[in-house]
Amino acid sequence: MSASLHVGAVSDGSVAPPPSPGMRHQQAAATSSTAPGSERARQPSAPPRELLFKFLVIGDYGVGKTAIVRRYTEGKFSSNYKITIGADFAIKSLQWDPGTKVNLQLWDIAGHERFGYMTRVYFKYAVAAAVVFDVSRIATFQSVQKWLTDLREKVSLQDGSPVPVVLLANKCDIAAASVPTDLVARFCRDNGLVAWYLTSAKENIAIDEAMACLVRQVLALRTSGPTHSDGLVLGANSSETLNHSSGCCGS
Repeated sequence: MSASLHVGAVSDGSVAPPPSPGMRHQQAAATSSTAPGSERARQPSAPPRELLFKFLVIGDYGVGKTAIVRRYTEGKFSSNYKITIGADFAIKSLQWDPGTKVNLQLWDIAGHERFGYMTRVYFKYAVAAAVVFDVSRIATFQSVQKWLTDLREKVSLQDGSPVPVVLLANKCDIAAASVPTDLVARFCRDNGLVAWYLTSAKENIAIDEAMACLVRQVLALRTSGPTHSDGLVLGANSSETLNHSSGCCGS
């Protein structure tokens, strides 16, 4: 709130008389003593940054990619999803910290072979990916290498380095897990994946953690160099099975 030192309106609509010389001196002194603090208070704070990142969710059909995306973005689960044709995407907004808002585009890429020729178009501008397999179907884990190879052949960061990838061992709520944890951990280490997680869209297990891991990786790459990210600025035991443990590739 500001006030004039010379004239001002009073409540009855009349104009207040000008202050006496003594009053002017006192007011000027008071104003000069508070001006520096007032100026600091009026200085605008740094505007919050808003970022847009495109994340891919890829893997064989039927592994639960759509359920994962819906659970993460809408907080819902249904067992009656239709097959994804081509690709679909949903948006999730995160207040990452007081100065950063992150908008995620999660692209759910069809897992059926007949849509494979389109992946180059769908992968464009992605900065991270989650590769998904079904813990109860070992064939879907065996396909992870194919998906990872396809991803790295078709998309990379601006400096040519691969995009960060996490591996999601989905449907861990099913008791009949058939892929040993040491096999998954070794695959992650051998192929340079960031981490792997046991997930369940049905029971809402570890999906938020996996996506947060990717966000941290992408933000870290942004701060390590201006050419590392394509994000847009907008104003174990060998007999153990996957339903027992999960871990980061670096552990």
